[in-house]
Amino acid sequence: MLKAAIVGLGFVGAGDQVSGDAIGQKVAHLDGTHAQGILADERVRLVAGASRDLGRRERFTQRTGVSSTYADWREMLARERPDIVAVSTNSPYHAEVTIGCAEAGVRAILCEKPVATRLADADRMVEVCRSRRTLLAINHNRRWHPMWREVKEAIRAGELGGLGSIVARWPTGRLGNVGTHMLDAMRYLMDSDAAAVSGTLDPEVAPDCRGTEYRDPGGWGIVRFRNGVRAFVDAGQSCKGPNELRVIGDAGQAILWGESASIEPRTGPARRILDRRDQRPSSVALAIRDIVDCLVKGGAPRSTGQDGVAALEMIVGFHASDKRRGAWVELPLRGADREIEVRIG
Repeated sequence: MLKAAIVGLGFVGAGDQVSGDAIGQKVAHLDGTHAQGILADERVRLVAGASRDLGRRERFTQRTGVSSTYADWREMLARERPDIVAVSTNSPYHAEVTIGCAEAGVRAILCEKPVATRLADADRMVEVCRSRRTLLAINHNRRWHPMWREVKEAIRAGELGGLGSIVARWPTGRLGNVGTHMLDAMRYLMDSDAAAVSGTLDPEVAPDCRGTEYRDPGGWGIVRFRNGVRAFVDAGQSCKGPNELRVIGDAGQAILWGESASIEPRTGPARRILDRRDQRPSSVALAIRDIVDCLVKGGAPRSTGQDGVAALEMIVGFHASDKRRGAWVELPLRGADREIEVRIG
């Protein structure tokens, strides 16, 4: 039996609807929370949670029955000695908490996306976890999502033919908070790294409900991948329509949006893939299952720390390119560009 704990008992970490109300979202719409994912695995026991907010700690105990809560996450680590920690704080704290967990001997960490707000911090997270032999997974939950995995297998099997381009769009901007999922999904579906970014940030940025210290603009641009595919991104604040990712090949296309996907060959009938969310474990539960399997059997999780760095690199690439008036910037970013901070909530 492995012991698990959570740092950050808000919306995603512990399913706190009071926190969800503050950002205008419903826990019921999430594809699982960290607490639910841990509680769903019979090989793991949720032993504690940490939050600076007393109300969140009290509501966490009411929902889960876990009475051990802490205002100081470092005290929690010292007293509880968990094997697994879910890090679900706001993004600027991911690096500090993740590094602290690894240095305290935690065996595995599931860190919320994006991995960090600066590439230099993300690099340190990966290096410290590597040196301490701590498994680091990033919650890009599409990598565990059955529908997205089925589309990936269709692409790998050649159902779209040779890939040519990707079109991605999502409303409300937020390249860091929302875009990290879409940009990571591109890498995941194609098994290819980004080689360069040309982007422009949207000057219209909605206020962040988490506070004025956060600023996460949307934008437009192109990501060029090493396999030759170009991804066209439309993610301005006023973008219309739902989240959509369209992968286009010479033999057909795959379209993913909402709770369904379709494989549409140029000849022959289309095949629709439904989420069937009510018939499957949540993506977070599947992530926890994957992490526990890695601890027991060895191997790497479906979404690694390096995957998190690669997604953040594309996000920061948009910012670096915007500073150069949309000029192409090559990846991996180097020097001062790795210190650019995107204040993602």
